[in-house]
Amino acid sequence: MYSLTPQELELSALIIAALNLPVGPQDTDPEAPLYGGTLGLDSIDILEISMVIGKRYGLMISSDNDNKVEIFSCLRNLCTYVQAHRSN
Repeated sequence: MYSLTPQELELSALIIAALNLPVGPQDTDPEAPLYGGTLGLDSIDILEISMVIGKRYGLMISSDNDNKVEIFSCLRNLCTYVQAHRSN
């Protein structure tokens, strides 16, 4: 079990539900790589996460965003970006 903020826990639960992953939100290491990490996510999964974030938070993360690699590097970075840019 990891120490996640309430926002990280919410985002983790959203990702797990969207991708139907066999882990609990509290079992997600917030600093582990999302892409190719212990969750085994690939580029299609990252695209799916981006779409779910858009629906839930009203935030589109464009594929031409210069910071996309950093944004999706781990749950913590993704959560920080979402919290700073969300519209709802």
